Amino acid sequence: MRDVLPEIMRWWRSGLRFGLATVVSTFSSAPRPPGAAMAVRGDEVVGSVSGGCVEGAVFELASEADAPVLQRYGVSDDDAFAVGLTCGGIIDILVEPVSIETFPELGEISASVEAHHPVAVATIVAGPGTIGARRIVWPDRSSGTLGLDRLDGAVDDDARGMLAQGLTGIRHYGGHGERRLDDLSVFVQSFAPPPRMLVFGAIDFAAAVARVGKFLGYHVTVCDARPVFATAKRFPEADEVVVKWPHDYLASVQVDGRTVICVLTHDPKFDVPLLEVALRTEAGYIGAMGSRRTHEDRLARLRESGLTAAELARLRSPIGLDLGARTPEETAVSIAAELIQLRWGGSGLPLSQTGGRIHGEHS
Repeated sequence: MRDVLPEIMRWWRSGLRFGLATVVSTFSSAPRPPGAAMAVRGDEVVGSVSGGCVEGAVFELASEADAPVLQRYGVSDDDAFAVGLTCGGIIDILVEPVSIETFPELGEISASVEAHHPVAVATIVAGPGTIGARRIVWPDRSSGTLGLDRLDGAVDDDARGMLAQGLTGIRHYGGHGERRLDDLSVFVQSFAPPPRMLVFGAIDFAAAVARVGKFLGYHVTVCDARPVFATAKRFPEADEVVVKWPHDYLASVQVDGRTVICVLTHDPKFDVPLLEVALRTEAGYIGAMGSRRTHEDRLARLRESGLTAAELARLRSPIGLDLGARTPEETAVSIAAELIQLRWGGSGLPLSQTGGRIHGEHS
């Protein structure tokens, strides 16, 4: 819903009623992930739930929706191929009418998303509860109800855990909120702040990495100690450009498991003290640019600084996947490819040389 939020907020604030379709679960080669959304008002459509496969059928359903309904499209459905879902996947889509009256909390949700404040929306999509019932969960408070205090409490705990990890998906409970049963399905959509990409080294490669980082949805910071190079004009795609010694800056900011650190300086006086700090953080990805000779020299210096073998094993250097990249833009693509592979667990091989499902178990 994040992608369609600006448009649907315009409709919502104008007091208009519209249909909102949201992918809540997928199986196999479904084209869009949980959380993908499409909004329909008259002949206007924003967003997508299937990349084109079932848009027509969902458009009709959303146009006519007068109550929340969960609709499945897939290979087990006799109409799957008729509506165009030829990829062999299955998608469950929640379609609901939305207006200020039916979704009064949308304004507060939108404000949190725009301010990069974490918020999750938990919605009953199947089972004995009221389909479409919602509870809004922030790290420090909640509003709305799913119908039972016990269920609200269980969902609050799970939603906050998912929000901390930036996860969106279905959670199952008993009819009275029991955790070990699966009678009732609740879709939890997390609107976590964008993960951070910290790019160190104000060089031409950094500009390309900043561009691809923004394309992938990161909040991008470029940092360099040299003010003549670290300027907003040179890095227009970055969210911020910081002039500071890299290791001092990294030690001053919050780093979590979703943070990406790209060290592009390949200068020992910058990257060794920086990597001493980086390799002791919780960052999910730490990569450093340089030749294999530079990498070996860097490792030796880091060992002398007291880093353990386990800490050094976290370093991805030379940075990126082996694509034969040469230009800054090609190198940025190779780094992006490594980030995607790390996130989803792909083999890195051409799909034409692999078999089985295209999307892994986490898709």
